[in-house]
Amino acid sequence: MKYKLPVSVLVVVHTPELDVLLLERADRPGFWQSVTGSQDHEGEALRDTAVREVGEETGLDAARHELTDWQKQNVYEIYRQWRSRYAPGVTHNTEHVFSLQVPRRVDITLAPREHSRCDWVPWRDAAERVFSWSNSEAIRELPRRVQKTVEKP
Repeated sequence: MKYKLPVSVLVVVHTPELDVLLLERADRPGFWQSVTGSQDHEGEALRDTAVREVGEETGLDAARHELTDWQKQNVYEIYRQWRSRYAPGVTHNTEHVFSLQVPRRVDITLAPREHSRCDWVPWRDAAERVFSWSNSEAIRELPRRVQKTVEKP
């Protein structure tokens, strides 16, 4: 069995108006989240992980849009129901936060094994709907992060 690596990305996909794409987990109805996923192998660049996961989960080509590495990490305990996916003894994951700005609410092609539905939601509502504290925190931080990007010379 190939175990998942405890290093992942969280990619908040959003429009310039701060509508946020949310995905409902197929294995946990009612659990909404942004794009997430683990490195495929040790040494895979985090940006490459983000691009791959966005493509797999949404059908979007992240390289064609504004992908930003926030240089932010969250360490959290892996939910017990998902620990069997990791090597024995692994209990925590390090998540690296990115955002992906698309020009408008674009059509999404879901990976049916992973997600059953998607929704574009205003950022405040999105922050309330997601099940993960780190996802909620990243969405709440989005207006400030986008403003910083706009202000860059």
